[in-house]
Amino acid sequence: MITVANMFGLFVVISFAFAFTNADPLIEFGTLNRSSFPKGFIFGTGSSSYQYEGAVNEDGRKPSIWDTYTHDHPERIRDGSNADVTVDQYHRYKEDVQIIKDMNMDSYRFSISWSRVIPTGKWDKGRGENPAGIEYYNNLTNELIANGIQPLVTLFHWDLPQGLEDEYGGFLNESIVDDFRDYADLCFNKFGDRVKNWVTFNEPWLYSNGGYALGNTAPGRCSDPTCLGGNSGTEPYTVTHNQILAHAEAFHLYRRKYQPRQQGKIGITLVTNWFLPLGDNSIEDDEATSRALDFQFGWFMDPLTNGKYPISMQNIVKNRLPKFTLEQSLQVKDSFDFLGLNYYSSSYINNAPPPPNEPPSYTTDPRTNTSFEKNGVPLGPRAASVWIYVYPKGLRDLLLHIKDRYNNPDVYIHENGMNEFNDPTLPVEEARLDTYRIDYYYRHLYYINSAIKAGANVKGYFAWTLLDDFEWFNGFTVRFGLYYVDFKDGLKRYPKLSAKWFQNFLKRN
Repeated sequence: MITVANMFGLFVVISFAFAFTNADPLIEFGTLNRSSFPKGFIFGTGSSSYQYEGAVNEDGRKPSIWDTYTHDHPERIRDGSNADVTVDQYHRYKEDVQIIKDMNMDSYRFSISWSRVIPTGKWDKGRGENPAGIEYYNNLTNELIANGIQPLVTLFHWDLPQGLEDEYGGFLNESIVDDFRDYADLCFNKFGDRVKNWVTFNEPWLYSNGGYALGNTAPGRCSDPTCLGGNSGTEPYTVTHNQILAHAEAFHLYRRKYQPRQQGKIGITLVTNWFLPLGDNSIEDDEATSRALDFQFGWFMDPLTNGKYPISMQNIVKNRLPKFTLEQSLQVKDSFDFLGLNYYSSSYINNAPPPPNEPPSYTTDPRTNTSFEKNGVPLGPRAASVWIYVYPKGLRDLLLHIKDRYNNPDVYIHENGMNEFNDPTLPVEEARLDTYRIDYYYRHLYYINSAIKAGANVKGYFAWTLLDDFEWFNGFTVRFGLYYVDFKDGLKRYPKLSAKWFQNFLKRN
């Protein structure tokens, strides 16, 4: 019987076969495996603290902005849910570590809940830390290492302690830079003897854009009256600026105080689409595509590489764009050992002038629009769970862009994956037949391999995500996991076909 899910998988396979045939008729299918990648290439999977841990009121943890957001405004989550329990990794971490090991993964990427280790958000030479929270991350780290799995730790995956939001507005205030540095100091001190790979921020663009421009993620601020206060024309720039400064502070602290003896590395994880001009042979659309990339990726990558924001942003945003002092510029420049990259999708861009007297957009050149349809066919990244427009070649093009424009840094793909709607009527066995996800992973790995052969320094790949989980404003309406979680039956974990595929793909032979 061909179900809707299987029909979709078949459609994706056929679509990809067509795309590949047109792109390169010499491709050999089915030959890719672990040994196709350079020696030492890391394969892993990932998670985040708010999406996975649960136990939000246990062992001294205090609320984060996501606890407040989901509890005070459940109408802003697609199914009205929250992550009070989610997949309960806080109590099931040993089981989950075995799942990672069974898939032959090399590494596990997880984030630390700031409000679990420092409940108020503020730490000063041992004052304010939570021993029970620190013990949990020690236990998780030790369990991973005991099973031959490298921990990769993210310090900030959006769950800011509510105490700092209440005290001074969180990342709207430069005070956050010192508090983030102190939090990072605690984590390096407590876990850095075993954790050798650190990420300061995960997707700071989405934190700024979702939380302060669109208002669809915590803390839910934007200019629209339906939001929880805010100014979409200024706040995203302020928040981004403070995230970059906080990242640089943590980076230099680690370099100076910990790296010489701990011998680890520290970077940041950025997210971006790849962008394609909508018009054929259109200079204006080509220029619009470049601006769109500046406003998502270059917004962070330019300062981290050369100490200043992209020229296109400076010309468009003008005085709403904060400026780095000379000292800050020098501090921010080259402040990463590696780049984490999250890639899911690509977008078409066209050059479209705004109506007369319309104020500039807060995120893009006012002459640049993401086109949402052409001849009635949707193209852009909108609509529930249809924002992932599958274009694996876009990842290769992005990696080569990074190579050519940003001095070819070491890059780890920290998130790549696709979701499906959570159909509560679908039997568990049928829901686990995710052939379309296997195809998605294989094609992206193919193009990563191609980018490596073209000279890009790609060092690892992490599939998003280990388990079905709480997916932010989508709640539990979509599933991203390699493992199916039965939320109706005690959170039991079942491998999907994609998990079995990775298990075979990653066999050491």
